[in-house]
Amino acid sequence: MAGHSKFKNIMHRKGAQDKKRSSMFSKLSREITVAAKMGLPDPDMNPRLRAAIAAAKAQSMPKDNIQRSIDKASRGDAESYEEIRYEGFGPGGVSLIIEALTDNRNRTATNVRTAVSKNGGNLGASGSVSHGFDRMGLITYPASAGDAEKVFEAALEAGAEDVTSSEDGHEIWTEQGALHEVAKALEPVLGEAEGAKLAWRPQTMVDVAEDDAATLFKLIDALDDDDDVQTVWGNYEVADEVMAKLG
Repeated sequence: MAGHSKFKNIMHRKGAQDKKRSSMFSKLSREITVAAKMGLPDPDMNPRLRAAIAAAKAQSMPKDNIQRSIDKASRGDAESYEEIRYEGFGPGGVSLIIEALTDNRNRTATNVRTAVSKNGGNLGASGSVSHGFDRMGLITYPASAGDAEKVFEAALEAGAEDVTSSEDGHEIWTEQGALHEVAKALEPVLGEAEGAKLAWRPQTMVDVAEDDAATLFKLIDALDDDDDVQTVWGNYEVADEVMAKLG
């Protein structure tokens, strides 16, 4: 287990939290509703719902909004959302995995394909890039949860596989089936996690040049703006000096 690996957070680039608040709340609400509908509406008995609520709280989503999303699942009028995964390539040969929750498969497929093709990428068949990623559990904590040593020791004790700590926060990686067990074991030591979800961790990273990075970020922003798209994973790595130039 490496406490200070060079792996960087690939869920979103720096500044992605600045995307439209309403779009973010829409995605969070959708995940809460789906989680509550798939299991019990009690977060103590439903790990996926508990993780979804924690993610919503981390983004300062009002309690009333969270409760409405849970109640929606209990009523018969909740939309039927389908989980879909798209795989493809972005600028610079970057591999991308795009996860969506949708009530209209055709609409989502069209929107995702358009966003990718307009920004220097192309979609591939199912399995075209996922073989280069490991399906794992990812638990995130803010930097305020503790220093790298404290988090590393807590993660090791809880049974995690790997830890990455930086000034932006901490990422704790687990085996796919151990996600919620590890998250629960961490709570007494580190408090409630910012997020806990299944993730795609790349086996190798691709260095992206400045021109390709600018186009890649436009592609990711276009996907982020789509309410159906929940998460975009990629195996890209952008040097700090390039990030600085791109602002």
